[in-house]
Amino acid sequence: MSETARAPAAIETVASKLAAHGIHARPGEERAGDAVSGVVPSLVATPADTAGVESAMALANRHGLAVVARGNGSKIDWGAPPRRLDMTVATTALTGITHASGDLVARVGAGTPLAQLQEELATAGQRLSVDTVIAGSTVGGVVATGLSGPRRLLHGSVRDLVIGMTVVGADAVATSSGGAVVKNVAGYDLAKLHTGALGTLGVITSVTFRLHPIAPALRLVRATTSDPAAARAWVWDMARSPAVASAVELDWPAGGALHLYVLLEGTVAGVEARAAAVAASLRGGAAEPDTRADLPAGWGAAPGEDGDTLLRVSCPIAATVDTALALRSAGEAVGVPVAVRGSAGAGVLLASVPARTAAADVATIVTRVRTELAEGSVTVARPAAAVRGSGLDLWGEVAGLELMRAVKDSFDPGHHLAPGRFVGGI
Repeated sequence: MSETARAPAAIETVASKLAAHGIHARPGEERAGDAVSGVVPSLVATPADTAGVESAMALANRHGLAVVARGNGSKIDWGAPPRRLDMTVATTALTGITHASGDLVARVGAGTPLAQLQEELATAGQRLSVDTVIAGSTVGGVVATGLSGPRRLLHGSVRDLVIGMTVVGADAVATSSGGAVVKNVAGYDLAKLHTGALGTLGVITSVTFRLHPIAPALRLVRATTSDPAAARAWVWDMARSPAVASAVELDWPAGGALHLYVLLEGTVAGVEARAAAVAASLRGGAAEPDTRADLPAGWGAAPGEDGDTLLRVSCPIAATVDTALALRSAGEAVGVPVAVRGSAGAGVLLASVPARTAAADVATIVTRVRTELAEGSVTVARPAAAVRGSGLDLWGEVAGLELMRAVKDSFDPGHHLAPGRFVGGI
């Protein structure tokens, strides 16, 4: 249930003071994409730098405003609707890239689009080893949701690639943790704490990442099957393979056959030999494995369409195919097509349930899979509009929830940062 928003007089006061600080502010509008899971803010502030975010947060703190941070808004409907939302702090002006190519490190403004970062790094033959899961994502949005694509298998998740961060807390104080080089880990875990927290602990203004060189060549081997047993054998073979894959990606579209993609990167001669060995291991499907020297359109993207309910599932690597099968079977039981995609090599899957699906059917799918999953978790990362407010537990059982509540209370005693958006109503 939503809490009462602050009085219009307080909002007007904050708006005028933001203008006095040189911070652009305007009323929130549903049509402008300002709504956070259907909740429209009274005010949208767009600071130009970290100092501006401090000023905006100081005013919010003084007047008791509830605040949500937003980049391009590509994942603004993730998590639960905030209990209250008075002001959105837009980070789109917090851009800029400081690239120390010799150290394989980059410090990036939170509002910088991930695609722009990758383009600039590529000119130096480097990359952030995070694939685009949701188009249009900013760096801050990727970190706040903890989204990682196929290459997490070899290089780790986005949390593993963060080595520093600047965050403005609910107390309006900017704190920087980590360092400018990989081996400087002071405050390293503090930065990781904000990764995946949906902005409930602070407003991220910049992030420092560990980078990797772009390999001279790549090969992508694809195998296709309609037999889950064959897919299980392939995943097991890839887990034991000496090929050192950058990614082992499962793609099982609704109504289609299962595809397993194995990404290999390295020297031209090296990837050719490794690709041949992998292809030999993946025989026995609906067709002979095929190999290409580039990535297909939409590589790493979440399945389904914008607005679909998106489930995020973690499971043991050995159980990825069975978990994908459980997701599809749960959908079939209520007459709903479920598409599954994700890292078979890391045990992290995304499943889309069409936006038109009734909330009761989504709940049935989620509950069934949670019951069948012996290890792991099922969270509703992005509930469709029809699912919001239905009472569906988006998170399921979460170990360490009381510790997470204690962290929230410590970082945000007044619960003014995205209240209710995260697990357990945090």
